[in-house]
Amino acid sequence: MANQRETNSYTNQVDEFTQALATARKMQEDWLNYGINFIHIYVEDAHGDWLETWGEEEIFTSSVLSKIKEFLISDDIVAIRLRKHLGDDLQSMECHRSLFDIAVNLEECWQYPTDERLTAIKHLLASDKTSEIAILDLANSLVHKLSEIL
Repeated sequence: MANQRETNSYTNQVDEFTQALATARKMQEDWLNYGINFIHIYVEDAHGDWLETWGEEEIFTSSVLSKIKEFLISDDIVAIRLRKHLGDDLQSMECHRSLFDIAVNLEECWQYPTDERLTAIKHLLASDKTSEIAILDLANSLVHKLSEIL
């Protein structure tokens, strides 16, 4: 059973790599067809003020991280389920470090496109001790709860 899980993991990685390679090839083809104007296909606001407002994203990120940290230590049922999944004891100092790590990782996952967040959070929660169904359920709950909070 463990070998089948590893094989599925490798298959998923190969599929993801194949998709990334196809995307890169398409981008290269668009570059050859459209020249420098291909950027407008991939960047929504190519002529906008993104360079001038670059640092403002950091302010948003720190606000998001703060909200995630507050949520993780709250009495919310999803936060409690997550802490139970992580096997942390709130009284220990190690818990605060691992909760901080999970908060940073969740904040990074939240920067992904909306349709990729669930997958990123599932990978973050992956565990040999917990079934894929339980992880998917917890990841779905986290995405829903973080959508409400953020």
